[in-house]
Amino acid sequence: MQAIRGKLRGKAIVLMGKNTMMRKAIRGHLESNAELERLLPHIKGNIGFVFTNEPLLDIRDIILDQKVAAPAKAGALAPKDVFVPAQNTGLGPEKTSFFQALQIATKITRGTIEILNEVHLIKKDEKVGASEAALLNMLKISPFSYGLKLFQVYEEGSIYDPAMLDITNDELMARFMSGLQNVASLSLAIDYPTIASVPHSILNGFKNLLAIAAVTDVEFEEAKTLKEYLADPSKFAVAVAAPVETQAEAKKEEKVEEEEESDDDMGLDLFG
Repeated sequence: MQAIRGKLRGKAIVLMGKNTMMRKAIRGHLESNAELERLLPHIKGNIGFVFTNEPLLDIRDIILDQKVAAPAKAGALAPKDVFVPAQNTGLGPEKTSFFQALQIATKITRGTIEILNEVHLIKKDEKVGASEAALLNMLKISPFSYGLKLFQVYEEGSIYDPAMLDITNDELMARFMSGLQNVASLSLAIDYPTIASVPHSILNGFKNLLAIAAVTDVEFEEAKTLKEYLADPSKFAVAVAAPVETQAEAKKEEKVEEEEESDDDMGLDLFG
């Protein structure tokens, strides 16, 4: 806790206290801010508050980075699965019966016990047994850690899961654009104009006007270029060929320059 408070100094304040006192303090402010009532159902267990005006993602990272390794204690609930890798334990043969009781395959190598295969020793959310805790302590393995865990985020009257902090603006924009495309497609399919579909409807209408102008004497500014190409298709061929020729000329010039540079280098190498 001291390490976390030290890292958050000047950025955030960590407040821990009895749940009854925290509920009473929040109820005392409900008249001025009724949205605080949403916090009450979440005040249960060993919980505290972190107050900040800094970016929430930065504060989250600071809190989660501050963890202290902790040994397994008999009777405690395991917060995660614990595996013991295959290894030479360095323990003497007199401990063989201890491993046999835990059904761990071993052999004696150079006078010490060697674990043959990786062992799934403790399962998540199960109580740690005395034998498992003793084994981990003998192997000097501290599988767990102490630290703060984020349960909920309260911001401007809204409460949400901390995982929401990992959503970027690009992901939000991509989801919004995907929804907007669906709305536009549906609106066009049922012929019901919406803000999302109107630009597409205007574009489709403009295409229809160009099609009409192409087969009739109707003329307007945007159709002039189309009519010119239809009247003389060679113009279109020239317009397409020009960029291709330009690219070919550019490549030819680059090749000539490379050859000249190559000749210069060879002359320096031979006669320099």
